[in-house]
Amino acid sequence: MITVPESPGLAARLRAGTAALHTRAERSGVVGDLLRGRGARVAYALLLRNLLPVYRAIEDGLERHRDDKLLAPFARKELYRAPRISADLAAIIGPDWPERIGLLPAGARYATRAARAAEGDGARLIAHAYVRTLGDLSGGQAVARVLARSLGLPAEALGLYAFPALDLAAVKAEWRAALDAADPPGPEQVLREAQIAFRLNIALSEAVRSAAR
Repeated sequence: MITVPESPGLAARLRAGTAALHTRAERSGVVGDLLRGRGARVAYALLLRNLLPVYRAIEDGLERHRDDKLLAPFARKELYRAPRISADLAAIIGPDWPERIGLLPAGARYATRAARAAEGDGARLIAHAYVRTLGDLSGGQAVARVLARSLGLPAEALGLYAFPALDLAAVKAEWRAALDAADPPGPEQVLREAQIAFRLNIALSEAVRSAAR
């Protein structure tokens, strides 16, 4: 009897389909600088300022779809980062950070794309949540250690990467299981959207590096 191998789940397809872009994102622009310990507080704050509307778009979209079978497993408030990013900015810049740091065109484009992904059935929003949430749960922990050491940031300025009382290994396993259990219409669209999200990340990282010089 011939056994037909099962096709890989969505989690594996996303990982394989974005691997090269993921590596490029880690090496490009201000993110590459920060990971090599060469960044500056002002550059990191500008990056956070421009990621904040992206997180808000993703999290607002998940909340709108939290009763939908497809997106309900990803609408987990304990993983939402927007409030923590706001607190990080206040700790780094001060409570008046909205007046002191502007939104770059690259940040606006990224946020707009994430918001549009939440339209309709919201299936493409899975891609944006995948890129940001699993990144924060995984490599984000190492990023926090690098930033604490190279920029001298205290814990109250690193809330983006703080998940108190959560078993991160278990949460990541649950998240990947939810991806594999999801049955989005047109999974290839989700993969393409994840690739677009990584490209938007790269463009934002390079724009922040240029603006912060």
